Amino acid sequence: MKKYGLLGYPLSHSFSKGYFTDKFEKEQLDAEYCNFELPEASGILSYINDDNHICGLNVTIPHKQAIMPMLDHIADEAREIGAVNVVKIVRDNDGCRLEGYNSDVYGFSESIKPLLKSSHKKALVLGTGGASKAVFFGLKQMGIEPIYVSRKASEGILCYEDLDGEILSSHTVIVNATPLGTSPNVDSCPDIPYELIGKEHLLYDLVYNPSETLFMKKGLAQGATVKNGLEMLHLQAERAWEIWNQ
Repeated sequence: MKKYGLLGYPLSHSFSKGYFTDKFEKEQLDAEYCNFELPEASGILSYINDDNHICGLNVTIPHKQAIMPMLDHIADEAREIGAVNVVKIVRDNDGCRLEGYNSDVYGFSESIKPLLKSSHKKALVLGTGGASKAVFFGLKQMGIEPIYVSRKASEGILCYEDLDGEILSSHTVIVNATPLGTSPNVDSCPDIPYELIGKEHLLYDLVYNPSETLFMKKGLAQGATVKNGLEMLHLQAERAWEIWNQ
C-alpha cells in the first residue's frame, strides 16, 4: 500500500486527510493518507527512512520554507516562489530522493481567474508566509501587480496603517493569506479599512473554514465580490496527486 501524508503543525485545521481518504475510497485506490503533526520539519526524515511505502507529502504551515534545505531537487517555480507544499519521494536503486514542488500557485490562480476583470490591475497580499508567496507569484503571472501587507513595514512591504483611500482605490484585489478568521477564531479578520472597499473590489480569502469568514462578510457588506479558498485547496490537492504520480 502506498502512503501519502501531510506535514505541518498543528494540523487540527487541515482538510487534506479527509479529502484524500475520500478520493482513495471513491477511486478504489490501494493507498493511505496520514497526518504528520510535527513541530520541526526535520522530524519527517525518520518516517521517510523507516517506511518505504511513503511516496508523497503535502506540506503546510509552518514548514513550507523549513522543508526546502532537506530536498535533493526543487522545481524552478517552487524555488522562485520560495516555498514548497508538495514533496515527491523517489525510491530507486540509488536510494531515496526528495523533490519539492509548489501546487498552491496553480490552485490559487485557477480559482481566482474566473473572477478577474480588466479593472483588476493591482493587488494587496495580506501576510508574508509560504502561502502568500505563491499568491504573489500567481498574481504576477496573471499580469496583476501585487504588494505585500504586514504588521511591520519594510522595503516592498506595506503595513496595515499605510492602507488609505488612495491605495484601496487602486488595489482592487485583496487576498487574505493569513490564518486570521480560521475556525474557531471566527471573530477575527485582517485589520484593513473595510469602509473604503466598494463593488469594484474582489476579496479572496485563503481560509475555507468557516466558508464565509468575517473578512468576506465585511467585503460583502460593502458590495465587493468575495471567494474563499476551498476550490483552491481542491485544485492544489489534485495537482499534488498529479506530481506524485507523474
